Amino acid sequence: MRKRTWLTTAGLALLMLWGEWVNWRASRTLVGYAPGTSEAVVVLGYRNAGVRANAMNRWRVRAGLRSIDPAVAESRLVLCGGPCAGPRTEASLMAEYATRARGYRGELVLEERSRTTWENIAFAIPYLRDVDRIKIVSLPSHAAKARHYLAQQSPRLAARLVRGAEYRFGDWMPLKPLVALYGLLKSVRDRP
Repeated sequence: MRKRTWLTTAGLALLMLWGEWVNWRASRTLVGYAPGTSEAVVVLGYRNAGVRANAMNRWRVRAGLRSIDPAVAESRLVLCGGPCAGPRTEASLMAEYATRARGYRGELVLEERSRTTWENIAFAIPYLRDVDRIKIVSLPSHAAKARHYLAQQSPRLAARLVRGAEYRFGDWMPLKPLVALYGLLKSVRDRP
C-alpha cells in the first residue's frame, strides 16, 4: 500500500512539474530583449458570459498589471476582447476590474471588436506601433500563440516582444498540467 501511495504521489509531482515546465517554456517563446522607454502590455480576454470579469480575466489583468515595468517612462495597458459570450465586451469588464478593484490609473486602451486571438492581435496593432517594447499576457500557451500571430501579422513589431509576467512558478500549479495539455492540443489542431 505504501509503495502505491508513493508511486501515486511521485506521479502527481512529475505531472505538476511537467505542467510547470511546459508553461515556463511557453512564456519564453518568441520573446527577446528590446531596450526602450515605452511599453505596451496587451492582455487577451477570455470568454466572459457575465456582467463582471470572470476568474480567468481577473487573473489575466493581475498578470498584466504585474508585467508593467516601473522603470519604463511610459506604459500602456491594452485590454482585448469583444462581446464573445455575454452582453459586455471582455475589454470593458477587464478595464473595470483593473481600475476599480486593482486601482490602475495609467494609460488604458480598450480593443473591443475582436472575437478571436488572431483578431486580438490584428486590432491591437495600432496601439503597439509607437512603443519600444511589447508584452502579451494570457495563459503562457495562449500568449505564445498570440506572439506567433504578431510575428505573422507584423514582423517589425514582433521584434519588440519581451516577456510578460504571466508565468510564476507555483501559480495555478494543480491546473498547469491541464492548461499545458490544452495548449499543446490546440497548437496541434491549429496547424495548417
